[in-house]
Amino acid sequence: RAMELSPSQFPAGRAAAVALGYLRYLRGGPGRALELRELRSARRQDIDDVGHKYYLELELGDVLDKDRTVKCTAEVLYPLESTSSAPDVQVALQGELRSTEQADKEFYNHIRSLEKELVAENIPDSHGNVPPELEPIHLLAWVASGYVIWQNSTENTKFHLAQVKHVRQVKRSDEDLQFDYVILLHEMVSQELLPWQVTVLWHPQRGARVSQ
Repeated sequence: RAMELSPSQFPAGRAAAVALGYLRYLRGGPGRALELRELRSARRQDIDDVGHKYYLELELGDVLDKDRTVKCTAEVLYPLESTSSAPDVQVALQGELRSTEQADKEFYNHIRSLEKELVAENIPDSHGNVPPELEPIHLLAWVASGYVIWQNSTENTKFHLAQVKHVRQVKRSDEDLQFDYVILLHEMVSQELLPWQVTVLWHPQRGARVSQ
């Protein structure tokens, strides 16, 4: 049987951060970034010889679409500590996210038309500003961080994307866009800032994939 948790309790918030990271990786892109608007309910179940499972009800929004929220149910299973595998996440969205087809196409064509590969650092800058032309690059970093957060979270961690330290576009012979990121993740429990190197491939039809 599952035990009710207050949404404000740390374990509930940590599990929600994993579900959100997974969803950012799955459904995010240069034109969409999901944020948690509200954690509505949380329950925890201890499954013998398997691990701890959290059942969550979330309200999510798109940072570029302030007026709309979508409901989401998520299950996050943290395997027992003896295994080093990532939490197992299942998510279901109720409601539609705004289409990003047009924005995706424009971003794709813009990057393909650059004569020199894009290179940037410190997004946002020390004042918290992101130049408009780098916003899609920043949102793709949310996707990258979502993957890292999902893969590396435990019940005792809570990661948050602090900054893109460096990003470099790499020309490819296929249709994908490739960006090599160094991102800084803030681990809220230990207060550590951890750099991660992440390579993201993106295509308007196929979405984003982290290749390493």
